[in-house]
Amino acid sequence: MGLLTAIMAWPLVPLRGVVWLAERIQEQAEREFNNPMAVRRQLEEIEAARAAGEISEEEQNHLYEQVLQRVTGNRR
Repeated sequence: MGLLTAIMAWPLVPLRGVVWLAERIQEQAEREFNNPMAVRRQLEEIEAARAAGEISEEEQNHLYEQVLQRVTGNRR
């Protein structure tokens, strides 16, 4: 039975490889997304944009709130 199962499962091998790769990419993206240094860099970019007059105070507060929600996991 093992040989028959292996032969029948053979066409799915590429799909399993793609799924495995997608899972590894997702894990890496989540690690980078939640990296404290990346969060700090994003907050600094928001602050710099406000200081340069590129965004309003309201936009700055909205962006800060988005970052905070992302970090804490609170979704509205």
